[in-house]
Amino acid sequence: MSRVVVTNFLTLDGVMQAPAGPDEDRRDGFEHGGWAPPYADSVLGSEMGKRMAKGGALLFGRRTYEQMFSFWPHQPDDNPYAAVINSRQKYVASRTLKAPLEWKNATLLEGDAADAVAKLKEQSGQDIGALGSGELVQSLMRRNLIDEYVLLIHPLVLGAGRRMFPDGGAPVTLRLVDTATTTTGVIIATYEPG
Repeated sequence: MSRVVVTNFLTLDGVMQAPAGPDEDRRDGFEHGGWAPPYADSVLGSEMGKRMAKGGALLFGRRTYEQMFSFWPHQPDDNPYAAVINSRQKYVASRTLKAPLEWKNATLLEGDAADAVAKLKEQSGQDIGALGSGELVQSLMRRNLIDEYVLLIHPLVLGAGRRMFPDGGAPVTLRLVDTATTTTGVIIATYEPG
């Protein structure tokens, strides 16, 4: 049986919106994009590299898929992250995209996203890594389909933005199973459902 592992970059107040580029996600007038890169260091790179080396498919909601597709296929082959991300099987939950998807090894999930992920989990194999994809993550939380949360908690409060755990979202009890701290103060906390 496969496990679903959610990995997300968060601020202390739980914002997960637009960590990479200033213009990545301007929904609802969000003006704080680009907050994560200043906190990158060798510890964070090593921890993410270890996780990428484990293998397994990737799981995206539509917005995250479109952002990733706009960037990773255009990176040089010597970029180790690009090589891995581009070659991995990718599953995409969307009500608006149409198959076939353009990105190599990308498959559009059919029907209800949580039902489709539940079927994927029944297959024996490696972890399925969900990145970003807040709405998809919420739907998986409501169905208890997430087996592990890797939260990269940045020492930053934005006061606005889309949160991974929004008011009215699915409740979840977590148990801390591992931590690492970067030289820039990012806490990499790994949780399993309690």
